[in-house]
Amino acid sequence: MRSIKNILGRVFIVYAMIIFIITMLIVFIPIWIISMLPEPHRAKALHAVFRGWMGIFMPLAFCPVIRKGRKNFKKGENYVVVINHNSLADIPVSSPWIPGANKTLAKIEMSRIPLFGIIYKCGSIIVDRKNENSRRESFTKMQETLAMGINLCLYPEGTRNKTGQPMQPFFDGAFVTAIKAQKPVMPGVIFNTGKILPHDKKIWARPMPIHIHFLEPVPTAGLTLGDVPALKKQVHDTMESYYIAYKK
Repeated sequence: MRSIKNILGRVFIVYAMIIFIITMLIVFIPIWIISMLPEPHRAKALHAVFRGWMGIFMPLAFCPVIRKGRKNFKKGENYVVVINHNSLADIPVSSPWIPGANKTLAKIEMSRIPLFGIIYKCGSIIVDRKNENSRRESFTKMQETLAMGINLCLYPEGTRNKTGQPMQPFFDGAFVTAIKAQKPVMPGVIFNTGKILPHDKKIWARPMPIHIHFLEPVPTAGLTLGDVPALKKQVHDTMESYYIAYKK
């Protein structure tokens, strides 16, 4: 029984990768053209393409995305959206399903993948975590992104959660960024991506629906950098409690 499951998981991931590559080639030229636009027009146009692309790919991969909490995004406001990170499957789910244009902070390694790297860089703020100047520049770019009215999508756990805990501890970066810009923090909780692409299996996946829920935003107006620990704890506890309660 286990061998059959392993075979089916490997067949599925090959199928999903083929569909991903085919759909990526279809949208590559439009994305490359849009990448020449100035901001914020580029981010807005890219978001529409990414949403259309993933809106086709995810159902074809038998992983439909079910979104909840869209009403928490208020017209005329932008947010620092913080999302839990369980798997590589979080990436094609989070950014396209955030209402409105957004950018995410992305590690430089992924940008070196042929073709996909070009797409990856178009909608992201690239950072080399080993380079202090790159990290400093990324904070400046995040502030510029928020100042343009574009949402920022961040994974405050830093890396994929490979522990047995619902969520890892959060880093300060997202909350420092939100307070400096005086922008609300929008908690987002993703379910099932860790089951689709388990961290302890290689070249294996399984299809299932993905849920992404946006919770009520946490305001930062009037907060200072001294409030970072309390804000971080509030958001972490809110997301973790929701994750545990909804998962049951």
